[in-house]
Amino acid sequence: MPCKSCLVLELQYDIQLVGYQNLTMMEKVVNHFKRRGFFVSAYDDYFIIQESGVREFLDFCNDYMDKEHVYFRLENRQWQPISEIEAIVEMKWIDEVIRKKSVISYSQPIVNAREEIYAYEILSRFPREDGSLIYPNEIFTAARSRGRLYALDRICRMAAVSYAAVLQKKTFINFIPTSIYSPEFCLQTTVQLADRLGIDPNQFVFEVVESDKVDDIEHLKSILNYYKQKGFQYALDDVGEGYNTLEMLADLQPHYMKLDIKYVQGVSKDSEKQTVAKQFLAKAFEVNATPLAEGIESREDFEWLKENGYQLFQGYLFGKPSMTPHR
Repeated sequence: MPCKSCLVLELQYDIQLVGYQNLTMMEKVVNHFKRRGFFVSAYDDYFIIQESGVREFLDFCNDYMDKEHVYFRLENRQWQPISEIEAIVEMKWIDEVIRKKSVISYSQPIVNAREEIYAYEILSRFPREDGSLIYPNEIFTAARSRGRLYALDRICRMAAVSYAAVLQKKTFINFIPTSIYSPEFCLQTTVQLADRLGIDPNQFVFEVVESDKVDDIEHLKSILNYYKQKGFQYALDDVGEGYNTLEMLADLQPHYMKLDIKYVQGVSKDSEKQTVAKQFLAKAFEVNATPLAEGIESREDFEWLKENGYQLFQGYLFGKPSMTPHR
């Protein structure tokens, strides 16, 4: 049976009332939502309602309550001012994106020093009904705000694995480690799909995104170990930001390490970026990881990185993300 994080269910909000004026209204508010069918349960100073009742509560709150002392939270997160709840309600559209699995996979080539295609990175894109695309940052911000990050990450991962069967090449697939509760449970469908499509696990490189936001390294290690046991490889990005010591990198044992775009673009003429790029390269070689530079747009930067020992390269110079794979 799937966990509720995989499903797109109506959100429930904890509403906290603070202060004498607000607490005296508690019984009236609870009774009203019971009659309206929005009520879930009540406690000493807070109650739980379904999202369909939030706007009605906001109207009442604006007219009759001390709004400055009303708070809300989702999924036992920190309490937030009630004034911020409307922004989350406005992002309800992300639920429909997930429910309909409205994701398209694009690919961008990754080349070797001879500019031969070594692999592809699969990038998720999200179409509107009019054919235009929703920016990924907008999509993932909405999913994070509404507690839908795992469900979104999962549909992107599954679409990418399916697309890998078309590419028939080594494939880099992004995933968000903070969205995964348990690798054995949350990632088993990814493994099953790859098996069903008959794709060699060695074809996949799962790339950790948002590296700088990973606080629980032990949890990340459990995810990477699970992938490794299944025969997959993995890559780390933003290494200079999220993984500061060689000991930590050696412990994680990445197969690939990505040099971030901010150190790549202009590196041929910027001594500070060159210093970072060389330190990164030394760190990659020390932990036996293949160094990959992303975001390359100029031939000068490519030539500098190649001459200094980088082995793999990605960027507009070699091809933009496209629905049709570059060959």
